[in-house]
Parts: sequence; structure tokens; C-alpha cells
Amino acid sequence: MSLNFRHLHYFWVVAKEGSITRAAERLGLAVQTVSAQLSHLEKSIGKSLFKPQGRRLVLTEAGDLALRYADQIFLLGEQLQDALSTSDVDPVMRLTVGISDSLPKLIASRLLEATLTLPQRVRLVCYEEQFESLLGKLAVHKLDVMLTDRPVPPGSSLRVFSHLLVETETSLFGIPALAEKYMPGFPGSLSGAPLLLPTRNNAIRARIDYWLENHDLHPDLIGEFDDNALLHTFGRAGRGLFPAPSVLADDVLKQFGAVPVGPMSEVTEQIYAISNERKIKHPAIEAILKAMHKDVL
Repeated sequence: MSLNFRHLHYFWVVAKEGSITRAAERLGLAVQTVSAQLSHLEKSIGKSLFKPQGRRLVLTEAGDLALRYADQIFLLGEQLQDALSTSDVDPVMRLTVGISDSLPKLIASRLLEATLTLPQRVRLVCYEEQFESLLGKLAVHKLDVMLTDRPVPPGSSLRVFSHLLVETETSLFGIPALAEKYMPGFPGSLSGAPLLLPTRNNAIRARIDYWLENHDLHPDLIGEFDDNALLHTFGRAGRGLFPAPSVLADDVLKQFGAVPVGPMSEVTEQIYAISNERKIKHPAIEAILKAMHKDVL
């Protein structure tokens, strides 16, 4: 059996769009054409790739497997096209990065800036998703590297490797009016203080909870946020104190108008790069590792 890649591409678009009609619109083809080509693909492989679910098409087990391979094939196709289109004029190194949604974006941007200092031009392609989703994409080589706040879980069957980049102290920040109120007597002043925290799926949350309990502090928890950007938006509006890496105090002031209230001793933020290689070889990722030795954070 020889695989028809045009038929595979039609399947890929249908899978992404969830319906043949929307896929046909995206491809600029008749619905009947897309439907017929999809049928040819299913006949050639001897398996059904979709099953109806209400008004949508959902993948069968075979379709899910086919989609994973199609994702890799067409991602490589995009990378090949990029490489060929620029190879004669201005070579571009592509770095596809997955950024865990729990990782502070100030840290991620600092790390990624290191790749832009290389002699060869780097094109960053960044995706922000949940840790588990990114880990799956890394395992099938959709990503070059993950930046995250936790290592790969012990006992994982995935052939991926965690590289600790940095461990940095955390402080509580607040707009000047809040900082002035709660700075005196810190950390004892935090009992009853309005607090904004990441949700419990964030690696640092357990350390913050332990620190509060260890100091017998009972703040007023105003909100818990899965999205760091939303947490910082509430912090900028003065709704409460919020945690951030101590070394980024200048950035926190510029972006959120907040100043340090006090350090949370023993609460550290750990930053990892996770890759498919035990020894990282991608030049852009090596630039990130070298930057860590120059105290980029």
C-alpha cells in the first residue's frame, strides 16, 4: 500500500476542523471532493478514521493514531519549507518551544531572549499549554524543548529528560499602597492580608502553603488562578499580594507596578528545560543553558 499524502492532508484538515464542510471551506474544495478523498484513504488503509458524534466527526482509535503521525509529517513539511525558503539568503534556525502555563512568563521571556543573541537568526515558535499536553507533544517530537516549573514525573515511560536550569527565591509583591500596609512586621502582617495564589496544580503552590502554615499565617485568599497572566492582572489592579521570583523585582515593577513586600524564605521557583536528549545539542537551547551560567535571572 502506498500512502497518498494529498488524501492524508485532507484527513488532517478534517480532523482539525471537526467536520467535512468546514474542512472543504478551508481547503477551497467541494464537500463531495473532500468526502470522496477521505473515503479513498480509509479504503486504502482498511480502517475507519472517523465516526459521527452529533453534528461533528470524532476520531476512531485508528484515526487518533493517524492524526499523531500526520501532525509530525506536516510539521516537518512546514519546517522544510521554512528551511528551503531562507537557505540561500538568510539561514534561520527554528526553535519550537512548549511553555508550561504555570511558568511565569517573565521567566520564560528572559530565557528565550538568550536565543536571540546567537550569530544565526532564530525563529521562535512558542506554544503555551498544560504540562501533560506539552509533554506528549515533546515525546512525539512536535517540540524541541519544554520550559516548565517541574521535572518529568518519576517512573515516566517517556524517553524525555529534565534539565534543572535555575532555582530562585520567591517574594510577595503588591502595589505600593498594599506594600506600605503589609511590609511592616512581615511576615506576621500577612494574617488577614488579601492574597492571590496559583492553583494547586502549580508546583510552587505546595511550597507556599507549607510556608504559610509553618509561620502560622492565615491570609485572606482572594483568588486562585490557573493562568499566571490573569493572576498578575489582579495583582496590578491592587486586589491582593502575589508571588513572583525575587530576582525579577525590576520587571515586576515595570509590568505590574508592584514592589516587594517581603521574601518567602524557603519558597523557591525551580525552572526546568525538558528535552528528548539526555545531552542537549540544539544550538538555541544551548544558548539558554549558557545564559543561566551568566545569571540571566
